[in-house]
Amino acid sequence: MAKKKQHYSGIGGQAVLEGVMMRNKNTLAVAVRKPDHEIEVELEEYHGILENTIWRKIPVIRGVLAFIDSMVVGMKSMNFASSFIDEEDEGTARTQREQDSDSRKETAMTAVVTVISLVLAVGLFMVLPYFLSTLLAGWIRNTSLMAILEGLIRLAIFLLYIVAISLMKDIKRLYMYHGAEHKCINCIEHGYPLTLEYVRRSSRFHKRCGSSFLVLVIVISVILFFFIRVGNPAMRLVIRLLLVPLIAGISFEIIQFAGRSDSIPAKILSAPGILLQHLTTKEPTKGMILVGIAATEAAFDWKKYLVEEFGRSMDELDRITEEAYS
Repeated sequence: MAKKKQHYSGIGGQAVLEGVMMRNKNTLAVAVRKPDHEIEVELEEYHGILENTIWRKIPVIRGVLAFIDSMVVGMKSMNFASSFIDEEDEGTARTQREQDSDSRKETAMTAVVTVISLVLAVGLFMVLPYFLSTLLAGWIRNTSLMAILEGLIRLAIFLLYIVAISLMKDIKRLYMYHGAEHKCINCIEHGYPLTLEYVRRSSRFHKRCGSSFLVLVIVISVILFFFIRVGNPAMRLVIRLLLVPLIAGISFEIIQFAGRSDSIPAKILSAPGILLQHLTTKEPTKGMILVGIAATEAAFDWKKYLVEEFGRSMDELDRITEEAYS
């Protein structure tokens, strides 16, 4: 398959338990492989916290809000996917009243879990490396070297975390669905029809991946903490916590730039995240790819996109699709 120049589509996604979530503007689609092996697709209109606000035009600030918004969407999608596991365990059908009650509980739980996840992430990847680095303060007096060591400890904790959770069976499958999500997006963004064969031959690595965002957060935190220094240990910790939103906002802006450009600087900025994706994505099975295709088709008119962006013929795309699934 000859590689075509990549075009930005605006669609983004996330792997969930036995499924894939795809989001395109206000359209949110989650496709899940149910215990009976059928594919269930939930489609809804989702309006994020940035919509129709002045904040969406302000760099860095929009990145912080977009990050929070993505976490909320991710939790909603995970809740939908996990509901099929719960139904299988219960073995009973729920009434409409029970479903409405579950929906309200899900909304509240999403908010709680989002906050807890943020707190745990900050504690594990920001606070813990700082305290571990202070243990070396008695032997190392050079503040520049201490800042670098703190960054290395932060990176080591992050990589150990990624490797550790990848040993879990469910996470391995999640990484495979992550690969399916990337393959679907790469397929259409390189101008190819969204069929099993074309998706299978597409790359599982993508520049706009959340993995790239996390790597950038670590790198930018090292740079900022290297130049922003205070003598008081308590104030150093406070400053690190206060800088977390700024770090997230800057990382978002860089990801947006890298995801829309094929320039050399964009490729350099994307390289660490692509390397990390060797751990966070795996080659999906045929069934997983079909789930990714179902989510993508529900959220995105890929045929119209290929016609407008790549000059493809609608008749040709219809014919290829028909032949692929005949």
